[in-house]
Amino acid sequence: MSGGSILLVEDTPSLARLYKKYLDDEDVDVTMVGTGKEALKALSAEVPSVVLLDLRLPDMDGLDILKEIHSRELPSEVVVITAHGSINVAVEAMRNGAYDFLVKPFNAERLLVTVRNALKHRSLSAIVKKIKDGSRDSYFGFIGSSLAMQAVYSTVDAAAASKATVFITGESGTGKEVAAEAIHRQSPRKNGPFVAINCGAIPKDLMESEIFGHVKGAFTGAHADRDGAASRASGGTLFLDEICEMDLALQTKLLRFIQTGTFQKVGGSKNEKVDVRFVCATNRDPLAEVEAGNFREDLYYRLHVIPVHLPPLRDRNGDVVEIARHFLTAYAGEEGKSFTSFSPEAEQIVGQFNWPGNIRQLQNVIRNIVVLNEGETVTPEMLPPPLNGLSVEATPAAPPGQAAEADVIETHTANADNGEIMPLWRVERDVIERAIEACDGNIPKAAAKLGISPSTIYRKKLNWEAEESSSGG
Repeated sequence: MSGGSILLVEDTPSLARLYKKYLDDEDVDVTMVGTGKEALKALSAEVPSVVLLDLRLPDMDGLDILKEIHSRELPSEVVVITAHGSINVAVEAMRNGAYDFLVKPFNAERLLVTVRNALKHRSLSAIVKKIKDGSRDSYFGFIGSSLAMQAVYSTVDAAAASKATVFITGESGTGKEVAAEAIHRQSPRKNGPFVAINCGAIPKDLMESEIFGHVKGAFTGAHADRDGAASRASGGTLFLDEICEMDLALQTKLLRFIQTGTFQKVGGSKNEKVDVRFVCATNRDPLAEVEAGNFREDLYYRLHVIPVHLPPLRDRNGDVVEIARHFLTAYAGEEGKSFTSFSPEAEQIVGQFNWPGNIRQLQNVIRNIVVLNEGETVTPEMLPPPLNGLSVEATPAAPPGQAAEADVIETHTANADNGEIMPLWRVERDVIERAIEACDGNIPKAAAKLGISPSTIYRKKLNWEAEESSSGG
């Protein structure tokens, strides 16, 4: 167990001594109090990592102490202790912010597992809070505050200051050129040119001229010397989009250019030297293209210095509606329309859709809505195909989070009755992962069915991944 402090609130001295003995071999400092008044005083003096809280105290209800901890937003994990016949009280405690509960009588192993999990959860919660406190809801053309995008923003920040080549991957429509421009605008080259070339949009017999330029008479139609993207990008950034579409023969010349910083125009004999920073992107799996013989391995390793992966919109939990609102306002202004918002039903459909075309598809849908409809609020009837065939998923009648939480607690209790004691966080993880699987990986839809927010699921997934990393799994 990692170090921490435990506040043990138990009014029966013999039980308090027994619980402390269970914890004697652990790297924790244990403070024991026997009344609610003493507990509140101890909480004011020092905030413990974990509070072991008996709900039946001689001077007050333990739930009142729990509510006080919650109202003061103290960063303590509370584990409530209750009698076997008071499971309903434990459920209420969980809904008031308790991390877990213990049913008397319990042995040393049960206590140690619960306290260890609570300490880990507190540590991971602190990491998540740090990420959230430094989060951004927009960034150089990107819209979105999800944890997935916070990681992208941080990587771009770090990559921008370097001279190293950046390799951006991601599905079509995820904003790879936006990421490339963000890298340029954050870099010391921001006052230089940003030149973008789409390697999949230019015929291969013209691609070399587009990148390196040509001299007069180099080929039919070359009536004058012409600078290519490499010359125009000197002092700035050259962005090669869909790099895996480039012809193999031209890949050889590009590799030489990257290695030496020099090139020859098509039809020319003079070496020209320029100073460019390379950023490239693809919507394919570049290593698969290398294995298939479509992309040079040496070029891949020359370019793949700082990888940046842009998540698909379906994995950017909570960002979809935020981006849709942004586009709605922007396009309404452009088209002279009065749209300002989505109805709750339309918003839920937009949030639940899988968006295989990512942001580009979302842009087209919102533009369609604005152009073809009138009003201030977007309703489900205004949604174009394929969204118009979708229905709003029913949500639990209980307040958000309570229905799913109650199911988790009931499962936890059933396991305990069968003699199989499983930490609550593991039961919760199993429930959430099964819900995500049942919804075909659509986290917003799984969150709606569980009655919690998508950001809650994403935060918990981050916690689980961190836990696996810390345990070497």
